This record gives sequence, structure tokens and C-alpha cells, in this order.
Amino acid sequence: MNVLGLITARGGSKGVPRKNIRPLCGRPLLAYTAESALQATTLTRVVLSTDDEEVAAIGISVGLCVPFERPAELAKDSTPSLAVVRHALLALEQLGEFYDAVCLLQPTNPLRRPEDIDACVDFWIATKADCVVSVMPVPHEFNPNWVFWMTSDGRMSPSSGENEPVARRQDLPPAFHRDGSVYVSSRDMIINRNTLYGQDIRGFQIQREFSANIDTEDDWQAVERRMVAKLAVEVGTQVVYT
Repeated sequence: MNVLGLITARGGSKGVPRKNIRPLCGRPLLAYTAESALQATTLTRVVLSTDDEEVAAIGISVGLCVPFERPAELAKDSTPSLAVVRHALLALEQLGEFYDAVCLLQPTNPLRRPEDIDACVDFWIATKADCVVSVMPVPHEFNPNWVFWMTSDGRMSPSSGENEPVARRQDLPPAFHRDGSVYVSSRDMIINRNTLYGQDIRGFQIQREFSANIDTEDDWQAVERRMVAKLAVEVGTQVVYT
């Protein structure tokens, strides 16, 4: 089974300018995802898709392959991930490389572990699902059975479609959200059916301590504090924030 590890890192970013190559605890953000992907044992090859020369150079310096350049029209804020993944697969096929699946890895989670990548790929192989995504539990207060739609005049209705919300927290069915760390999709879904997900979508739950999603400056600072605190615990020092 040939699985492409695809890291997507464009040059632009609105929330955190140039975030993919901005230093986080002394290393470019991109380096953390590169390291996890290269240590994973289920990925046949790890490739970087970028439109930016500096991003490409840093990617190469941390061990990534950059066999093609992503077109500028596929590096906009509005560009969907599907279009970027399709382009990568087709560009590699023109170079004579063919893959059964793609493992999409976005640099926005520097805490992702190689074992979580491998677990998602193995789960995809074992279940023969269209797609496997990493997920996290939804806090009970945001469970769909406790969430309401509201009209402009304040009228509310349960988002679950039921007449009444679930009364007790203990009776809430488990709910999950995509955490954005790992997406594994078959080539057939992406190329022939034009979707990353398909109909048979499976979730693989990862531990909260290894999940992060950097979209804003606040996210960046929060993740940096977590990483500094973790390092302090490992070396036995005390962290003081000013």
C-alpha cells in the first residue's frame, strides 16, 4: 500500500503572517510536522506542497521533498484543501509516482505524533474506509444535543432536530470534532469522486495533549506556552510567565 504523506504550507497567512516558517520554540513551525511525518512508518514518501520559495527551502532543510511548485491560484485564502491535494497527486503522477492514498498533514499542529499518523493510516487500511480523520471529543456543553439554532427574533430550536434537548449530561451521546491533525483519503475519493471524505468516514481519537490548531496569534501563544511548560517538566525547571 503506497501512502503519500502530503504537507501543505503556503507562503501567505492572514491570522499569523508567514506562520508556516515562523520560529516556534526555536524551530520553524513547519519543522515539527516534517519531523513527525518523516518518523512515521506508514508513509511511502513525504512531500511538501508550497507556492513559496522560502517555505520550499526550509522544507528541504528539514528533510522534505519538493518535487513540484504549487500554482499561485491554489495558494489563496479561499483555496479548498481538496484542490491542493488533487494537484499534488496529479503532479506526482506526471512524474511517474502513483499512490493508493494521501495522508494530509497541515503544519498548524506542531504537537502531532508519528504514532498518531501511523494509527490513522493503519485504521484506514483495516477498515477500508473512504477517509479517516483525527478527532477530539466535543465538550458536553457544545454537544449537538445541547446546541440550539436561533432565528433573528430569538426563537430557538434544538440543532439535533428533536423536540426536546437531552435532559442530563450523563445521557448525552458522545460527539466529536475534527481536530485537523491527520486526514487519510483514498486516491479514488480524491481524483475520481472529487472529495476528501466520501461516505464512509471514520474517526480516530487522539489525546488532547497532542492536539493543537494554530489559526490566530492567541493560538500561537497558547501552543508556545504548552510546549515551554512541557519542556520545563522534562528538564525539571520552573516556568515563569511575564
